[in-house]
Amino acid sequence: MDFAQILPSFGGAAFTIIAFIVALSIIVAIHEYGHYIVGRWCGIYAEVFSLGMGPVLYSRVDKRGTRWQLAALPFGGYVRFLGDTNAAGIGPEGEVSAADKRRSMAGAPLWARTLTVLAGPVFNFVLAILIFAAVAMTDGRSKDPLTFESGLTLPDMFVSEFQTGDEVISVAGQRFGVDDFSMEALPYEPVLDYQIRRDGVEMEIKGPYLMPSLITGINPRSAADDAGLRKGDVITAIDGTAIVAFDQIVEAVKAVDGEPLTLDVWRNGDMSKFTLAPRRVDIPLQAGGFETRWLIGITGSVFFEEATENLGLWDSLKGATTQLLFIMKSSLSGLWHVATGAISTCNLSGPVGIAQTSGSMAAQGATSFIWFVGMLSAAVGLLNLFPVPILDGGHLVFYAYEAVFRKKPSDSAYNILMLMGLALIGAMMIFALLNDLVLCP
Repeated sequence: MDFAQILPSFGGAAFTIIAFIVALSIIVAIHEYGHYIVGRWCGIYAEVFSLGMGPVLYSRVDKRGTRWQLAALPFGGYVRFLGDTNAAGIGPEGEVSAADKRRSMAGAPLWARTLTVLAGPVFNFVLAILIFAAVAMTDGRSKDPLTFESGLTLPDMFVSEFQTGDEVISVAGQRFGVDDFSMEALPYEPVLDYQIRRDGVEMEIKGPYLMPSLITGINPRSAADDAGLRKGDVITAIDGTAIVAFDQIVEAVKAVDGEPLTLDVWRNGDMSKFTLAPRRVDIPLQAGGFETRWLIGITGSVFFEEATENLGLWDSLKGATTQLLFIMKSSLSGLWHVATGAISTCNLSGPVGIAQTSGSMAAQGATSFIWFVGMLSAAVGLLNLFPVPILDGGHLVFYAYEAVFRKKPSDSAYNILMLMGLALIGAMMIFALLNDLVLCP
């Protein structure tokens, strides 16, 4: 399903809010279910499982006596275990009978409490891995040699004599390989000579530039997104200069150093002009650190759908795990670089920015939205492991203290630290909101 088709029915703001609520609800439900199910396995009784906060809209009690409820404010959730006085866990422990002490969170063994608290972030990481692996298995990997399956929508200026099943041997005299091909060596011409293999017979045909000026993806909250560019648009000129290759767009954006550009864009047979200014973006590097570039926020690819082969479950899971680790590494690196002033605080997104990104990814299609849910789940899992009182990581620090000193922190110290953590999280939320609305709109 292409969510962009139903976007006008809801209106942009409503669509964005719905997408955000759906994404957040999935992630919160998985996170809290991790706490609940591992707590249950460890012998800790859950009194309430709530998706959402505030007034209860619907509830039911299961055979174990746990109340499952849906609350009116869909921006969070919680599991209240036996002995908890409130969802946030702030304040003294509730009264629990001696018979029920082992079934309470406070009375459970240290190992049981640790596993229960750790389960929330772990379940977020597992969700992210499963989503990344599922997307990889669905997309598959390109066949080698590169094989034409179907052409993308292009204007008449792009000549293509390709047929389904054609295998690409060389482009403009340069032998082609999936892993050893230099795009920079191709001439910027609208029509190139391709040597292909068709039904076992080698021949030469005509085709467009391998990676034409076709937009195959829009980055959320980018200059292109804000200007109204869409997936499938073709940029035919920039500031009056004809464009046939995606690399020419990259060069033009780099050359203006943030000054506005005027794009001539072909869309479904019609020509339009768009004016937009590139934005400074800090890109995480595989080796660590960040590189700052001027970008308009579009991606490109070859001009046709590539034939793919199935990617096995094991390879998909390995790739998904590597992707999760990269997200965690780049997130931590990004926070460090922001804290030290090496990169802009605009790299931090608050609830408004995340909501806008949710709507933008949903508008690009189900696969993009599901992939974003995986990204957000990884981020939420990592955030909850920070050693801040009130977060899961803060509770794990308390448990580490208990394991070392053989006693729990005093009630007064615990309450003060929890209130400090709540104040810190509140301050961060306010800063992130100001970042979205005022500092980096």
